[in-house]
Amino acid sequence: MRLSTRLWLLGAGVPVLGLVLAVMLAGHLFEAWLERAVDQALLSQAATEAVSLFDGPGGSPHLHLSHSPLTDVVRAFAPVAEVYGPDGERVLSFPPAGQPPPERLVPPAQAGPPRLETVVEDGARLRRLSVRVESEAGVPYLLRLSASLAWMDAAVRAFRLITLGLVAALGLVFFALQAWQARWLSGRLEGLRGLITQMREGALSGAAPRASGADEVTEVETALREANSRLGAAREAQEQLIARAAHELRTPLALMRTHLDLALWKERDAAELRESLVETRREVERLSVLAGNLLDLASFGRGAWEVGAGDLRELLEDASAAARAEAEERGVWVTVEAPAPASCRFHAGSVRQAVDNLLANALRFAPSGTEITLRAERQGKTWRLSVRDRGPGIPPEHREKVFTPFYRVESAGRGTGLGLAVVAEVARRHGGHAYVADVPGPGAEVVLELPDAVPEVPAVQGGPLPRLKDRA
Repeated sequence: MRLSTRLWLLGAGVPVLGLVLAVMLAGHLFEAWLERAVDQALLSQAATEAVSLFDGPGGSPHLHLSHSPLTDVVRAFAPVAEVYGPDGERVLSFPPAGQPPPERLVPPAQAGPPRLETVVEDGARLRRLSVRVESEAGVPYLLRLSASLAWMDAAVRAFRLITLGLVAALGLVFFALQAWQARWLSGRLEGLRGLITQMREGALSGAAPRASGADEVTEVETALREANSRLGAAREAQEQLIARAAHELRTPLALMRTHLDLALWKERDAAELRESLVETRREVERLSVLAGNLLDLASFGRGAWEVGAGDLRELLEDASAAARAEAEERGVWVTVEAPAPASCRFHAGSVRQAVDNLLANALRFAPSGTEITLRAERQGKTWRLSVRDRGPGIPPEHREKVFTPFYRVESAGRGTGLGLAVVAEVARRHGGHAYVADVPGPGAEVVLELPDAVPEVPAVQGGPLPRLKDRA
């Protein structure tokens, strides 16, 4: 069933049908209420007539309504009153009747409750009450009151006609509104279907989300457009990453091939062959590091992001101790500045990897005889981890780009260009961010901010990532 048909059926057809049934039920209830009102009026008049039916001269029966000064006023709607004697002959009637009735009505043998019934005479419906009344001498009579129901039938008909007319008018309004709503909603859903079809076919767009209202359909549309935009951006980033990775892989492969070709081109002595093998091995190591880094970046988003309580100061001291040998070889020293303890919830393996990357990066560019500072300080609900060196620093125009995979400030750098990209990804997975801070004097300070409450999101799987020695 199409959406427009369902909207017409559920939004107009069913409500109109319910209104019609409600009107019919209300008509029956209204008719029953009016009939009850007629019965109460008949019982009231019968009670009055029965008490005073024999209070005339000589105790003969008489009807008070025929002697009322309002007789002419009430004649049009007053019930017909009749009194039948013990032999069944009619002795009194109001209004006065000329011809005797064709039937004889003998009073019941014993007194009983009034009898109410609805009868049809000459095509007209009457509500009739019959009750046995005894004179003071014990003679039984039958008092019968008959009220026409023509006015009640007319009132019920008018009620039904008016209400059904209103229901019909409301039905037309409902159908018109549902037709407009169905057309409007079908158009919006058609747009969503087209967008989903594009996404299924891979036609991703980076266009900004377009809002067209403030309802659930708009929320779905906005979510789909945001997902479409993010998928497009992710695919573009993936394509760029693959292209850059292919370029990075091509360079060491070309060098390796060159060394091998030169070694095979002519006879060489052992020293020259050893030199070629050393250069080839160096490129193999570079390929291995690059491949490992690419796998590490790809591993983000897989597995469980298991965070736990830890001490950031202890983490920084372990990283400093691990780098002590290389620092002494380069003639620099590493210091740690952090409160004890520096408690925080974080993913220990990935944060340690990020700190190792920053420290290795700083060691590469720190001049001999200078200091590298590892610092952890709390700022509100955030921990600020930073690595500061006294090297050449990072120019301001490169400080945002250095966190992009394969981006290098030095075009001839020998790093993979992935170290700071991993740091930025670790920060993002923790709900924080990484940036290059403005510091006075020479050197660079790269900051990794971690919130106290780390979101439970998919992250690294398979152990800590290796140290990456890159400065953007």
